[in-house]
Amino acid sequence: MSIEIKNVGYTYMKGTPFERRALQNINITIEKGSFTAIAGHTGSGKSTLVQLMAGLLPLDEGQLLVDGADLGDHSRHGKQVAKAARRKVGLVFQYPEHQLFEETVEKDISFGPRNLGMGEAEIKARVKNAMKLTGLDYETKKNEDPFRLSGGQKRRAAIAGVIAMGPKYLILDEPAAGLDPMGREKILNEIKNLHAGGRMTIILVSHNMDDIARFADKVIVMHQGECLLEDSPEVVFRQKEKLNIAGLQPPRITMLLETLKSQGLEVPALAIRMEQGVEEILRAVNKEKLMLEKGEWTCFRI
Repeated sequence: MSIEIKNVGYTYMKGTPFERRALQNINITIEKGSFTAIAGHTGSGKSTLVQLMAGLLPLDEGQLLVDGADLGDHSRHGKQVAKAARRKVGLVFQYPEHQLFEETVEKDISFGPRNLGMGEAEIKARVKNAMKLTGLDYETKKNEDPFRLSGGQKRRAAIAGVIAMGPKYLILDEPAAGLDPMGREKILNEIKNLHAGGRMTIILVSHNMDDIARFADKVIVMHQGECLLEDSPEVVFRQKEKLNIAGLQPPRITMLLETLKSQGLEVPALAIRMEQGVEEILRAVNKEKLMLEKGEWTCFRI
């Protein structure tokens, strides 16, 4: 099963003097079980696209299927099926801690499941599970005021509130934005663990190419309302011309390796992940050292 987007377009304030075309002719598939990243600058259409996936915007052009259910089907039966399908998609907005509002962490996380009409035992089980998955201890945090949590804990509590609703597809819009390095690493690793456990499909909206290279198995690059690239990170980050068009750059390690190679270091391949790049640099430097020991001089400068 998957999220299938076919010939989708979207126009804000259609039919008014303020009409603005946000998306046009989008054809992409989010495979179930994948970790898909969506990249692009402000105004590229990323947010509109994920809000359509989550059913927060009405679909007025094209077709959007969630596990085969057409979100644009307006028949009586179709509306019921689409409503159930929308519950499979959870969206965590950028700075989700701004959405916290209850008196305690437990009440805040339980709001979504309770709104869906679940029983108290089911709600409590979901809250406990969501807190565990996001690294929050239930016993010590359940009665805390969410506004007294640290920045990273607030972010995790907000994400737990979405997870507690049981989505099969979890969309996260810049989930690490504004966090310190330690908090950022914790959030990203928890998202990675959610995916690795086979619990849900992850759709990560991010400007950070290093994060995308580390975690994603598929990358979608948006530009001016269109899908410019859709492929594996290894393929996408080698499309330098198209990345430049979108105003994006490859991961930092990739650019470093390209620079070293242009200066004479025999780097065997251009890696996109930091650990791979470090290994290749060490391998190339050791080769240079061996050549020097043998009296084979090379020209290499930084």
